[in-house]
Amino acid sequence: MPRKLVKTTDITREQWLEYRRTGLGGSDAAVVMGLTPYRSKIELWADKTGRMPETEDNEAMRTGRDLEQYVAERFCEAAGKKVRRRNYIFQHDEYDFITANVDREIIGENAGLECKTTSAFAKADFDSGEIPLYYYCQCCHYMNVMGYDRMYLAVLIGGQRFRWFTIERNDSECAALLRSEIAFWNDCIKPDIRPEPDGSESAEHTLKALYPGWQDNAIAMFEQNDAAAELAAVMAQKKELETREKALKQKLQTALDGNTDGLTDDWHISYKPQSRSTVDSKRLKAERPDIYSEYLKETKAMIFKISERKES
Repeated sequence: MPRKLVKTTDITREQWLEYRRTGLGGSDAAVVMGLTPYRSKIELWADKTGRMPETEDNEAMRTGRDLEQYVAERFCEAAGKKVRRRNYIFQHDEYDFITANVDREIIGENAGLECKTTSAFAKADFDSGEIPLYYYCQCCHYMNVMGYDRMYLAVLIGGQRFRWFTIERNDSECAALLRSEIAFWNDCIKPDIRPEPDGSESAEHTLKALYPGWQDNAIAMFEQNDAAAELAAVMAQKKELETREKALKQKLQTALDGNTDGLTDDWHISYKPQSRSTVDSKRLKAERPDIYSEYLKETKAMIFKISERKES
């Protein structure tokens, strides 16, 4: 049986966010498994160890909270079931850092309900009839903590399309998730060891937050020699591929012979002009330097370079 950590109706949202940092919740499950495009392990680590600022409440987050009751009611109508709130953050009976805050519980069943609202852009994620893996992981997480036999997922897509799914418990998959969460907590969070960045936008965003300022200094990092060599090789390959890309484009442009479109057995090729309006900054600076200076904005960017060291 799960243990009750705190009653959610007795705490503020700020306190709820602090409790969320003390363990791995349902939305963290897919991150641990590497099955979500929205968040990386390094961002999760930085969040749980207090290195990342809390995400500011936005309209999408508020909409999700406000429509949760509506989604639950639509599920009850569609599935012919009744639900209730639990209003607690629960802990796994053996691993107190694995927590759950279930949206609803099904009356008369050993089951829970997860309510979701998504934008219309997420429609493609459901077109196949399958549940997106990041939602599936979250539901498995709740089955682990709560001991449910199944989870129901109800989704309002783009404010216009409603779908619901049944997820039966799969003991082997639930156990695999549990092992991964335990390993991530014990290997990264508990000893405060940073996971490797994965090249995602999430990792890029996290690194900028972790290192907002840089010291003009050189340090020894000999243990990274292999990574530096691999990067140099990848960058060289990228340059070769970009050159080849340009050559192939030029070949096809030549074959178009002044036309905008061409067809092959398998491909449609087009080469059409696109126009956009921009400010002529050189002319503005020359003719109206006062206005140019008033609206001039300085930006700084970190430029990554790598070169082979020369023998001294």
